[in-house]
Amino acid sequence: MTSAPAPLPPAPHVAGRILDAQLHLMDRQVLDHDGVPVTTVDDLEVSGLALDEEITPGTPAPVITALLTGSVLGTRIFGGRPPSSRLIRIPWKDVAEVGVVVRLGVKGEPLDPSWVERWVRDKIIARIPGGRHDPR
Repeated sequence: MTSAPAPLPPAPHVAGRILDAQLHLMDRQVLDHDGVPVTTVDDLEVSGLALDEEITPGTPAPVITALLTGSVLGTRIFGGRPPSSRLIRIPWKDVAEVGVVVRLGVKGEPLDPSWVERWVRDKIIARIPGGRHDPR
C-alpha cells in the first residue's frame, strides 16, 4: 500500500508582484510612455540562475534584468535560438507597467529596438511626397 504524498508547505509571502513570464511577458507588445509601439518581448534576461544547474529548494527566485527583442522570426520558423549578440536589451528598470501590454516609463525613440522603424521613416517614408508630416 502506498502512502499519500506529504502536503506542500504554504508559499512564502513575497513583496511585490509575482509574474508568470510565459503568461504576462512573452510575445507582449511593448509601448513607450506616450503609447507608441516599440517592439514585442521575445525573451527575458534573468539573474540568479546558472545554466544547467539544478535549482535547490529554498533558492531565491530569479530576478528579471532585461526584456530581450530582436530578429527571431527565422528561429521561430526553423527552430533554434538566435545568438545573444542579435538580441536587443531593454533594461527592466525602464518597465513602468505590465498589463495587456508592457508599458515603458521612457520614450521609445532612443531605444535600440526602434532603429528599424526610424530608418524606414527617415530613409524611405520621408522621401515620399507628403511623407514628412502627419496626415491628420
